[in-house]
Amino acid sequence: MPFDHPLWVLYSSGTTGLPKPIVHGHGGIVLEHLKMLCLHQDISERDVFFWYTTTGWMMWNYLAGGLLAGATIVLYDGSATHPETDALWALAARTGVTYFGTGAPYLLACMKQELRPAERHDLSALRGAGSTGSPLPPEGFRWVYEAVAPGSAAPEFVLGSLSGGTDVCTAFIGPCPLLPVRAGIISGRCLGAKVESFDAAGHPVLSEVGELVLTKPMPSMPVGFWNDADGERYRASYYADYRGVWRHGDWVMVLPDGGCVIYGRSDATLNRGGVRMGTSEFYRVVERLPEVADSLVIDTGQLGQDGQLILFVVPAAGRSVDDALTAKITSALRGELSPRHVPTEIREVPGIPRTLSGKKLEVPVRRILLGTPAADAADPDALANPEVLAYFVPGGA
Repeated sequence: MPFDHPLWVLYSSGTTGLPKPIVHGHGGIVLEHLKMLCLHQDISERDVFFWYTTTGWMMWNYLAGGLLAGATIVLYDGSATHPETDALWALAARTGVTYFGTGAPYLLACMKQELRPAERHDLSALRGAGSTGSPLPPEGFRWVYEAVAPGSAAPEFVLGSLSGGTDVCTAFIGPCPLLPVRAGIISGRCLGAKVESFDAAGHPVLSEVGELVLTKPMPSMPVGFWNDADGERYRASYYADYRGVWRHGDWVMVLPDGGCVIYGRSDATLNRGGVRMGTSEFYRVVERLPEVADSLVIDTGQLGQDGQLILFVVPAAGRSVDDALTAKITSALRGELSPRHVPTEIREVPGIPRTLSGKKLEVPVRRILLGTPAADAADPDALANPEVLAYFVPGGA
């Protein structure tokens, strides 16, 4: 069949808008997965490959791609944290996993509970680990090398952080077995991915946070969207900002040596007094506190006007968001980030809405005037009086 014959339809996570029905082609996916698995992650027929994923996340398709490399793949149906938080490490020991993949939130959950998987389970077969779904902070890297890697018999154990998307069913930036692992830094651009960080004027920059873009095609770019015959939605999704350049919707910093740092979704960027802030910065500071189990930050600003910065917090078991915790969160954000990062409000919630792939659902929040249902939320006059506002977060009010 033709190289670009449709292979499957994958739906984007919907973290910042309606899911996109993305159609990939046979040839592009085969080339891309062989490249990533064999060259970037050094996986071959000698490996037992595992990635904790739902069938609704592109990592399920990527895991199946392990068969292209000749690897044995492990599929897991169950909770990552039941009966205990180390359920996945027990699985790895039981099945002889050599490459262990998961989302960054799972590694951070294990770290917060001070787990030491290498002391409790036989991880001698393990020679590599992968993390994706959200940025893995430096302390997450250190925990893996302190608590997991010592159980591996492979001195060349590599922790690889990746960042990509359902849009290409792969990573734009990721690990390289020939490069050193540095805490909090993704090794570099993947082969065949012409990744740049663009400033507001569309110029590539180094050592500055900018938009993650692709300036040239890569193997597994979509062949189109389902039911988008004229390609209008496809073009609007990726090419509306820079002519002929794919804008992915992530903030990235490209270092002079090629290393990269992801700062979260640019579609969910917070803007306080003209200063852009990535949501991952907030989560790293707030969720490091032992009293905090989970969090979500939103900015209600629209139409060039500053709004309120609201932090929703799920307290740890037996704790509550009282004055003491509010003060501790405020102090941490002011001291580690800046006074502009201090929320207008901090609210306690029972849970944070997440997508099927475990990502925080950072859909842009609309501001709606109470008592005026006919008001158009896109009309500046309708938002001129901010006294009576309701904040709507998916999964709760």
